[in-house]
Amino acid sequence: MVAARLRDVASSPVRDLLALLERPEVLSFAGGLPAPELFDLGGVREAYASVLSGPRARLALQYAPSEGDPSLRALVAGRMTGRGLPTDAGDLLITTGSQQALTLVATALLDPGAVVAVEEPTYLAALQCFQLAGARIVTVPGDDDGVDPAALGEVIRQHRPTLFYTVPTFANPTGRTLAASRRAAVAEVTADAGVWVVEDDPYGELRYRGEPVLPLAAAAENVLYLGSFSKIGAPGLRLGWVRTRPAVRPALVVAKQATDLHTSTIDQAAAAAYLSATDLDRHVGRLCDAYRERRDAMIGALPSVLPPGSRWTDPDGGMFTWVRLPDGYDAAALLPTALAHDVAFVPGAPFYATAPDRATLRLSFTTPTVDEIREGLRRLGLALRHPDAQADSGTPGTMSGRKPVDSWTRTGQIASGAR
Repeated sequence: MVAARLRDVASSPVRDLLALLERPEVLSFAGGLPAPELFDLGGVREAYASVLSGPRARLALQYAPSEGDPSLRALVAGRMTGRGLPTDAGDLLITTGSQQALTLVATALLDPGAVVAVEEPTYLAALQCFQLAGARIVTVPGDDDGVDPAALGEVIRQHRPTLFYTVPTFANPTGRTLAASRRAAVAEVTADAGVWVVEDDPYGELRYRGEPVLPLAAAAENVLYLGSFSKIGAPGLRLGWVRTRPAVRPALVVAKQATDLHTSTIDQAAAAAYLSATDLDRHVGRLCDAYRERRDAMIGALPSVLPPGSRWTDPDGGMFTWVRLPDGYDAAALLPTALAHDVAFVPGAPFYATAPDRATLRLSFTTPTVDEIREGLRRLGLALRHPDAQADSGTPGTMSGRKPVDSWTRTGQIASGAR
């Protein structure tokens, strides 16, 4: 019989959708995937060749320290310091993707029944992680500028959470960014209450507009920062890290040892070789140029595609725009019709820890080309105009009485009656 802790943890709809999208004719806005044609295949190939050559080659196939490859930790620390977050190599624990870093933090800090505060909506795999840990999840509302620090303070007073989880920069799923002034307020309210903050930052370097904002971890000692190579390098490497604090570092290392001993030695060595030989800033710049064009294509096409009364975020970076259709639409019910038109997206409901807003959906713009984005949105428009997808304003309770979530960064909106 399956363990009780797994019974209430639902499968990820994104992973389920990826398994269904084998037909090449389907244009997908579903997965938060980097564009494979932008991977630096030649540079990565050379990095692996270099670590498998010479007198130290066999060490790349041996067991390694749980904390991670010293050279890789030093290189990551230098890069983080350059981005405004002073970091030493000893502050870092290399993990098998930042998802493992989150799991290790949950293992180290959360007893069954502990309370975790999250933004709503939030990254759905984080919800899975906290559910698996047996935590009770409470939510914090936000608006255009991210999570509301005053509301967070009230949640802390009422529920006394052990930690607050946030994706403050180009959030998954909304694309919104926590304003600098609010970062200081979040750092203050959580530090005063002795609440750990887990800052998940896989998208922060993918900025297409505006000035960078310092990480939350730069403002407070109670922040554990999670980073990843998946979005700026390649997700298949499965390399991430957590910037730890002394109070929890030993527990995280023990959790890592109990999980997998250490992250792949050869992959860490190759990543270190790659970072040593490559101008990663230049590579990230190429990514941003390509993704900026794709974001602009998606945001530019949405007014002619979505029904009157729709709203969507216009993110400064990252991978996603968050759409809310008019009252009466159910994105999950719309998905089969969309798939029949050979286009896919992720319904918004799984990103909610409480009662979902079923009129929401997430669109990712990084994987398809500009032409594919335009064609995919044309197909989505056809699906939305299909009789089965039309909003039924005369059906009470379709939205379960839930008010729309005010989380629209640089909001786009189609006024009623306009297209």
